[in-house]
Amino acid sequence: MGNFKAKDMILIALFAALTAIGAFIKIPIPYVPITLQVLFCAYSGLLLGAKRGLYSQLLYLAIGLIGIPIFTNGGGPAYVLQPTFGYLVGFALCSYIIGKVTKNMKEYKLHRVFGAVLMGLVGLYVCGLTHLYLIMNFYLHKSMSISAVIGVGLIPFIPTDLLSAIIASISSIYVLPILKRTGLLHSN
Repeated sequence: MGNFKAKDMILIALFAALTAIGAFIKIPIPYVPITLQVLFCAYSGLLLGAKRGLYSQLLYLAIGLIGIPIFTNGGGPAYVLQPTFGYLVGFALCSYIIGKVTKNMKEYKLHRVFGAVLMGLVGLYVCGLTHLYLIMNFYLHKSMSISAVIGVGLIPFIPTDLLSAIIASISSIYVLPILKRTGLLHSN
């Protein structure tokens, strides 16, 4: 994990744990349940930065893939065949994008931070929707068009994901300057 200090490793583990907890605060609907994971994923990119945020989400993935049931429907290596697995990979990309975009911001303006979170969500959706399409059509052999995948894997989540993006963005514009002054803000 490179030149991480103890503080970095604790923060990475903390955000991996928050993402895991967010998996169990859910509203079940077919294919992709609504959880608080997007909120914690956005916070990991905003508060930890690209590298530490990415590692927090990769740690979350690794813990689940070794068999600890921290994903919404369990865990283990076979979870890669679940229709929702692409969204979990997307968390890592989302966090990284958000951290990269916010890294060089001199001022944390709401529209800029919100834009960064939206860019991260695009990465998350690309991973999630692509995997959902491939698994449904080629592994489960349940024919699903791209528009159907968008209908079940994107449209229902836009309101809650936008709400998560708004909450993360508004709270972060107040928290980020404080973290920057205290030296706790991401340095990557």
